Amino acid sequence: MNAQIGLQAYSVREQWDKDIIGTLERLAAIGYKNLELAVANDGGDILTGGLTADKLRIQLDRLGMKAVSTHVYPLDNDNWDRIIAFNETVGSTAIVYPIHFFSSLRDVQDLSCNMNKWGEICRNNDMDFYFHNHFHEFQPMDGQTIMDRLLNTTDENLVKIELDTYWALRGGVDPIEYLRKLGSRCDLLHQKDIPATTNPVNMFEILRKDEIITEERFSELWKVDDFTEIGDGVMNIRDILDEVRKLGFAKYVFVEQDMTRMPALDSVERSYMNFSKLWQMAD
Repeated sequence: MNAQIGLQAYSVREQWDKDIIGTLERLAAIGYKNLELAVANDGGDILTGGLTADKLRIQLDRLGMKAVSTHVYPLDNDNWDRIIAFNETVGSTAIVYPIHFFSSLRDVQDLSCNMNKWGEICRNNDMDFYFHNHFHEFQPMDGQTIMDRLLNTTDENLVKIELDTYWALRGGVDPIEYLRKLGSRCDLLHQKDIPATTNPVNMFEILRKDEIITEERFSELWKVDDFTEIGDGVMNIRDILDEVRKLGFAKYVFVEQDMTRMPALDSVERSYMNFSKLWQMAD
């Protein structure tokens, strides 16, 4: 398999903010070499863990790690010079828009228009642009899912997809079938696991299919007991990795632990160890 294992830094967000250098050292000791950063775009200087981009790059280089992509939220049509400069300095070649909420078809259309613009900005700076899904993009809206509308109204040469297989499953979608559908448009993935106790798995068995899912409603549905470490749940991760290998498009598969009852660094260590075993089986 050509893809490499990575970690979405949001998984250790509290430790990252308290002691970024110590957190990076622990992650490197676990075995993580590839990081996907998560940064807030507040219109000012972009920092992560209190470090500027150049100081973060020094630490990454020291530890033999690299930042390969960055989640940036929120995104708008301003502050792109700073966003690009930050990514160039830390070494990231991909910018990911991590979440969006939709109240109407107009919201979908507006996001598609903006993502085409953002994708062009990234392409002009030798970077890739991605949209990252949660469950609610698989909600039907006027006869078609939001995700399908986004795929059909964005330029595949400008807007790629970072598929979160867990959230796709929770949106009622088979992650393996969706990987096939996306093909080369998806070369970054997020992987986590779901406990056997989560019932129902499909969020649209809880919600009305036409319910408007706001950020507040999403937060109400986001529960710690619906997440577990990779290998401790019931997702068919081995089959997902087999499909990733067969398709051959993926560059990185990122461990992401949205929530956990374990200490976060212990959580991502457990996921790394279990994921590495599954990874070797897929090879």
